[in-house]
Amino acid sequence: MPVSWLILILAALTLGGYIAGRARARASVQGDVRRLHSLPSYYGYNVALFALVPALAVLALWLLAQPMLIDARVSGMIPDTLIPEGSNQSLVMSDVRRVADGLELAVSSGAMSADEVAALDADATDIRARLGEMGVALGSDVRPEVLEAAQAYRAMSSTGTLWMTGVVLVLALAGLAWSYSRTHSEFRARNVVERGVLTLLILAASIAILTTVGIVLSMLFETINFFSLHDWKDFFLGATWAPNFRGDSELSILPLLWGTLYISLIALIVAVPIGLFAAIYLSEYASKPVRAFAKPLLEILAGIPTIVYGLFALLTVGPLLVDIFGRGEEGLLGLNWMSGATSVLTAGVVMGIMLIPFVSSLSDDIINSVPQSMRDGSLGLGATKSETVRQVVMPAALPGIVGAILLAASRAIGETMIVVMGAGAIAKFSLNPLESMTTITTRIVSQLTGDTDFASPETLVAFALGLTLFVLTLGLNILALYIVRKYREQYE
Repeated sequence: MPVSWLILILAALTLGGYIAGRARARASVQGDVRRLHSLPSYYGYNVALFALVPALAVLALWLLAQPMLIDARVSGMIPDTLIPEGSNQSLVMSDVRRVADGLELAVSSGAMSADEVAALDADATDIRARLGEMGVALGSDVRPEVLEAAQAYRAMSSTGTLWMTGVVLVLALAGLAWSYSRTHSEFRARNVVERGVLTLLILAASIAILTTVGIVLSMLFETINFFSLHDWKDFFLGATWAPNFRGDSELSILPLLWGTLYISLIALIVAVPIGLFAAIYLSEYASKPVRAFAKPLLEILAGIPTIVYGLFALLTVGPLLVDIFGRGEEGLLGLNWMSGATSVLTAGVVMGIMLIPFVSSLSDDIINSVPQSMRDGSLGLGATKSETVRQVVMPAALPGIVGAILLAASRAIGETMIVVMGAGAIAKFSLNPLESMTTITTRIVSQLTGDTDFASPETLVAFALGLTLFVLTLGLNILALYIVRKYREQYE
């Protein structure tokens, strides 16, 4: 049975359980709902929860575990001679899954029966042609060993799906029947439902934490594999980034880290003054109609996809900077300092434009949080509006503004598309903002693009770079949250 059908059946059982539980509660008091401990709807919710939640949890776990268990069993059927030299077993398993999906499609469409699939000759010399005659379209010839493994894969999947359907339906019916039998006038349905909802909320809140832990652990394990193949001293203390996939690569993070911090610094130089001045104007000087129009318009910048900013950097800002600083006598200033449109300055300026709404929105909220009594006291002592903003409001809001700037910095450090299209791909140390450089995120994308072998340090280095970037941005976020929290404790 398809999973979509199973979910529809669970939804129908849930709806039926709600209606039945509500009706049974009313019937237990002959329609006088005042004699019930809880509202009738709570009795319906109780039956619906016990019919849906356990069955849905088992379904989700089964769908996650079944492919991994089947892959582990079927992979043992593949001989080592079938694995191409320099490759790994995952490529052969992808062929096995592809053939198994084709066989399952043929069975579901009626082109083949399950017995015909099981009876296919694994020793045939032209399996692809035989399957094609029966309605299974495959892109290449299939080895007999692959067909045998695919047959086993399809059989295990079918058996597992059958068992999953039975277990989930039995669990849903059992939960429905048990909760329905407990429905009577004295049953504290509201307490049970509220505890159940609280458990679901805690579980939902835990998913984000568990996901973060899972991401960190997955990156950590691959980083350990990388450092088992590559010297950590070269990674942290070297001066050259030169992967060549020949075993003699120099994989130092320092040139990438320099490019990342340099571009982020230029972005902050652009974003912080503009965003901060915009926040001061919107919070202290703008009228309500102007603020109601300007603030949403400014925050539209935050909703523009970063790939659009990348195209803007590549097609508009980069050529404009070349016209100003490059092309010798043909340039606007007669200089010849910039040879191409990709540079640190190109990416930094565009990234700064992207960060303006982050700085302005956060700073505006922080400035508005400064108590009005401080402004009134300053104005009452004879200070002007500008003096009040400069000497009272801004010092009071400074810790929160610093936190907002650090959050914007962490956003800049993790940016990818603008850097890919605007900064270039050269890893080096340089103070010239008109030269091309690259960042950590760009190299992560580059190292994991294409036909990668996860047994080489040139690929595994992407996980070491990612973990380093994660630690860097996490530290900035923790520092920003600490500063903002300290500010709130002082003025709330």
